[in-house]
Amino acid sequence: MLRSAKGPMSMRIGMQCVRAAVAGVEPSFATRGKRTSSKSAGINTGGDKSAALAMAIRQIESSFGKGSVMQLGSTKIADKVEVVSSGSLSLDLALGVGGLPKGRVVEIYGPESSGKTTLALSCIAEAQKTGGVCAFIDAEHAIDAHWAKQLGVNIDDLYISQPDSGEQALEITDTLIRSGAVDLVVVDSVAALVPRAELEGEMGDPQIALQARLMSQALRKLTGSLSKSNCMLIFLNQIRQKVGIIFGSPEVTSGGTALRYYASVRLDIRRKAAIKEGDKVVGNEIVVKVAKNKLASPFKTAHFDMMFGQGIDRYSELLDLGIQEGLLKRSGAWYTIVGREEPIGQGKIKAKQFLEANPEIAADIEAQLRAKLFASSSSDETEESEEAAVDDNAVEEETVDTGAYARVPEDDEDVVVDAKEQA
Repeated sequence: MLRSAKGPMSMRIGMQCVRAAVAGVEPSFATRGKRTSSKSAGINTGGDKSAALAMAIRQIESSFGKGSVMQLGSTKIADKVEVVSSGSLSLDLALGVGGLPKGRVVEIYGPESSGKTTLALSCIAEAQKTGGVCAFIDAEHAIDAHWAKQLGVNIDDLYISQPDSGEQALEITDTLIRSGAVDLVVVDSVAALVPRAELEGEMGDPQIALQARLMSQALRKLTGSLSKSNCMLIFLNQIRQKVGIIFGSPEVTSGGTALRYYASVRLDIRRKAAIKEGDKVVGNEIVVKVAKNKLASPFKTAHFDMMFGQGIDRYSELLDLGIQEGLLKRSGAWYTIVGREEPIGQGKIKAKQFLEANPEIAADIEAQLRAKLFASSSSDETEESEEAAVDDNAVEEETVDTGAYARVPEDDEDVVVDAKEQA
């Protein structure tokens, strides 16, 4: 009995099986002609695959336009990625490609007063030096034009927007990128991108993951436009503390997890120590860890000085790296360029003043350093990269010799360290 059969079709198939069993033959099921046709019938299982591939490409291009499918070696994708200098030679070296990549998303995150905005403005200044058009989306409404000018930014050529909501900020960003006329856009910051629904609601209203969904949607739309327009988008981000974390770091960036996936480069910037001249704090020593890098080896670190009223101390980097690479030498407190008889200064401050007064010599030293350092960096790309974590609480407390400056670790600002006397 065919008690489990349900419906006329099942009854008919069951009766065919019974008749076939009685007759001792295999059952044959007739189906409609339309159902026997399948897409698999059109699959080329043999013959000329090259001709089949060419036909498929022609079909794709007729549907989606020419260039929808290309060979990687014949496209600009295979070319070297264009970069914009970060303003720090040490950071450019840590990035492995000489700077921050154009056509990509970059995230710079860290605690308060760690130098995020200063680093972004330094990138803008470097982009403007090469004729790039830059825009600054000031969601925090806190940009200082005087400070930007001190960092070398041409404020007359910098486009700025102070949007009212997160949607407005990201729409403006999307429009600027799609224009194809902008080379660098900075959004300061992700935490300040307030969704419109939150603005229109009452204080205390629960708003679950509005900002995360907003960022996820925006990045899906922006990524393709960035690649086509060869524009770099820098997001500045703040860090928060997760509760109930026993193992691992409790720190997390705001705005959800989409940004960390879409970003080609993520920079973790921290303030390591205060630079003092006597009892006066004149700057900070900064440590930047390349937390993610799709273009070179990640997890490398860069150390540089960020001076108040000046920004990144470029000349201090030139002196330190020049001595390290043998382009300069130091005898006692005297600094001398190799191949030059006369010293350039006694003590680091005097040597820096010499380089500031002679920019052509400083540019020549920087060019030699870039040629030497990036050549060695590319040859060492297969070696294991640094894995030193950036942790303010684990930083060794010591005074770094700077000639006339003393550096006091951030976690013990009350400690007074005397500067080394110069000869």
